[in-house]
Amino acid sequence: MTAIDVHTHAEISKDGHGALSPELFGASAAYFKTEGHRQPTIEEMARYYRERRMAAVVFTVDAEHATGHPRIANEEIAESCAAHPDVLIPFASIDPHKGRAGVREARRLVREHGVRGFKFHPSIQAFAPDDTLAYPLYEAIEELGVPALFHTGQTGIGAGVPGGGGIRLKYSNPMLVDDVAVDFPHLRIILAHPSFPWQDEALAVATHKPYVHIDLSGWSPKYFPPQLVRYANSLLKDKVLFGSDYPVITPDRWLADFERLDIKPEVRPKILKENAARLLGLLKD
Repeated sequence: MTAIDVHTHAEISKDGHGALSPELFGASAAYFKTEGHRQPTIEEMARYYRERRMAAVVFTVDAEHATGHPRIANEEIAESCAAHPDVLIPFASIDPHKGRAGVREARRLVREHGVRGFKFHPSIQAFAPDDTLAYPLYEAIEELGVPALFHTGQTGIGAGVPGGGGIRLKYSNPMLVDDVAVDFPHLRIILAHPSFPWQDEALAVATHKPYVHIDLSGWSPKYFPPQLVRYANSLLKDKVLFGSDYPVITPDRWLADFERLDIKPEVRPKILKENAARLLGLLKD
């Protein structure tokens, strides 16, 4: 295995149900210039990553409360990934507004369905990460010993739609996750994406809190802010993770641009595989 991509999206279910509404999908496609791209099934994702000798974390986003759009079932994603355990690693997504029902679901998904982590998208789910609304869910995830991945920074979803499709960017400031790292000190956290316009905040939180990591998905590496590259090469070399945001950005494109990035040779394997393998429990400290 050459790499672990910690950030890929299951965009469509077996019965053709999309993870987001057509309006939000359309805005994302325009933002990433992927109009007309075919949404791969999880089966197709498995073949894609197997051909490249990579593994991939797969998840959807549960934003039913804010959007009214039904999610793709976490159980379906877990079961589809379980059919390809050599390359696919299932994460789940639970809308924090689901309260105790969400907590019960989280425990069941890990214990009975092999889920290895949870994805949050505060802007789409319409909650601030430091809102105690989500604290019972964080408590369960911390107890289960799996990571929580938070979207941070601007999002292409809703971009260009009047009012941004109702999506508020402020909820994805990584500094809001700092309270989570304080109040749940053993929770493994991933701050997803270069966190425009809050890159320095993300670096500060990841440097200060020992269990906070950063994934590099959603951007071509040639556009990474210089301070992100500098920290990835030094203070955060053991806490930065390869992620693509597939299918809107392919690992082929991401890796080609990463090859030209000024990253130390000894740091490259950490970012591409070793840091994620340790975080996901595939390697021991």
